[in-house]
Amino acid sequence: MKFVDYVTITVRSGKGGAGSVSFRREKYKPNGGPDGGDGGVGGSVILVADTHLYTLLDHRYNRHHFAENGHYGSSNNKSGKDGQDIVLKVPVGTVIKDSDSAAVIGELLSAGDTLVLAQGGRGGKGNTFFKSATNQTPRHAQPGEEGQERNITLELKLLADVGLVGFPNAGKSTLVSSLSAARPKVADYPFTTLEPSLGVVSMEDFQSFVIADIPGIIEGAAEGKGLGIQFLKHIERNAVLLFLIPVTSEDPGAEYQTLLSELQAFNPDMLTKPRMVGLSKLDLLPPDEKEEAIREFRDSLPEGLEMLGFSSVARMGLDELRHALWAHVQRAHSFDADN
Repeated sequence: MKFVDYVTITVRSGKGGAGSVSFRREKYKPNGGPDGGDGGVGGSVILVADTHLYTLLDHRYNRHHFAENGHYGSSNNKSGKDGQDIVLKVPVGTVIKDSDSAAVIGELLSAGDTLVLAQGGRGGKGNTFFKSATNQTPRHAQPGEEGQERNITLELKLLADVGLVGFPNAGKSTLVSSLSAARPKVADYPFTTLEPSLGVVSMEDFQSFVIADIPGIIEGAAEGKGLGIQFLKHIERNAVLLFLIPVTSEDPGAEYQTLLSELQAFNPDMLTKPRMVGLSKLDLLPPDEKEEAIREFRDSLPEGLEMLGFSSVARMGLDELRHALWAHVQRAHSFDADN
């Protein structure tokens, strides 16, 4: 399935039905009173968050959604039928914006969340509504209220507990496939990952957390270079960030600072998230050099920043990494609940 995380659509709600001008006419009541019914309500266009969806692909090729108009009222005080609503399903994590003003209308962050994009017009009142002591035979009714039409931008931001941050070929996809059942494309060249993917990491007592793999960041990504700029938004909502730096890096400390700078340039709020660093691909070093490499790498990082070395291929250090990430996720969610 093609991953689509940005689409624009046009929605229009239905017009309300007009009220009826009608008078009761029976065999023995030739001059009966008014009996015009109200018009029906126009259909609305509604968004619903669905956990079974992971992309906005369906809306790329179906961009116009026009709800049904309300039906006219009729005699015998019969109200017109309401127009049918249009319900559009989108993935959890979708941001909704007004395309013309760029204003954020809302976000759907939980399964079943709904948002009305265009409210159906109200039906007009029939002439029965206007009957009074001084006006026994009203000969007018209301027209239906016009519907709303607007251009909408849907933008998907993945919801995950842990977001992986690293340069291309840092081992992010291999780590996701080692920790979870996800099977992203893995190869030994930059930009193997061309679209983000999610993996569910199982813990004890039937608990789990979600880890997100995005295309590698390069220096200047926040200004539009490389592929990372398209997907940096997908780690804006992650509770914890894991910076991946391979043991083959010539200057791990500088690489970490570059990644940090790109996140700050894109969204300074990302630097407030809990983070840790993983030294990947330890299997590429001889056994007697691993401890020294980890020590040197730790010395190049800011003091107090948690760091773990591991190898996804050799499955070395993965349990320690998994439990460390789980501890960070629990603390992050606990903090969010308290605030």
